[in-house]
Amino acid sequence: MARTRTKSWWGEALAPFRGKVTIATKFGIKLDASGQQVQDSRPERINRASRARSSGSRSMPSIFIINHRVDPEVPIEEVAGTVKDLIREGKVKHFGLSEAGAQTIRRAHAVQPVTAVESEYSLWWRKPEEEVIPTLEGTWDRVCPIQPSRQRFPHGEDQRKHHVRQFRLSQHSPRFTTENRKANQALVDQLTKIAKWKNSTPAQIALAWLLAQRPWIVAHPGTTKLHRLDENIGAVAVELSANDLREIDSAAAKITIQGARYPEALEKRTGL
Repeated sequence: MARTRTKSWWGEALAPFRGKVTIATKFGIKLDASGQQVQDSRPERINRASRARSSGSRSMPSIFIINHRVDPEVPIEEVAGTVKDLIREGKVKHFGLSEAGAQTIRRAHAVQPVTAVESEYSLWWRKPEEEVIPTLEGTWDRVCPIQPSRQRFPHGEDQRKHHVRQFRLSQHSPRFTTENRKANQALVDQLTKIAKWKNSTPAQIALAWLLAQRPWIVAHPGTTKLHRLDENIGAVAVELSANDLREIDSAAAKITIQGARYPEALEKRTGL
């Protein structure tokens, strides 16, 4: 009984905002017997994920369901078809993909229109510019936002605290090993200089740069601190001129980011 209440409180709490709020949830990864994350995008897993999020669906705002990682064992057409059925049944409103390559996006979209693609796109990682962004921009007749995730690079005050978090961060992103962090600090230093001219912070400059790339890009920065949330929101007010953007691009082009985004095992789960 308690479990049912846990599942349905989302719908009850957000009922007054129906039509204004969209809940985003993901499927495609589970824990195996050893506690390791493995991919699983079989139709039964997708249906289970949608049921878990749509308890109390009469009051639930629209649900955005995202394929967390592309499962090489399940054809993307089968995944898209399963979500298409859920949308037809009214259990899900939108379909999204995470870390999917251009070909996968096209194949999925041919079965069920893809509303958004979640992938890191930042000054640290610009590979989506090669194929993914042109696919989203040039293939479809409607706007399709890409939700980029950006890993905050320690700077200023955060650097003094970084030694406490370094081991945990380096486990998830080789960018944050001691050696790579020192090399990548060069980009932060450049952003810091520009931030001083704009009376802002390096993080705000990074987000403002991102928002300036395409009008349909939706920034998706994560934080656990209220003051960082305020900082992120403040990036909307930072105006970058064409000259500013050229200067940022020029500075970034002189720096080669060291370290992969993820450990090798996790990187294989991405389609980029």
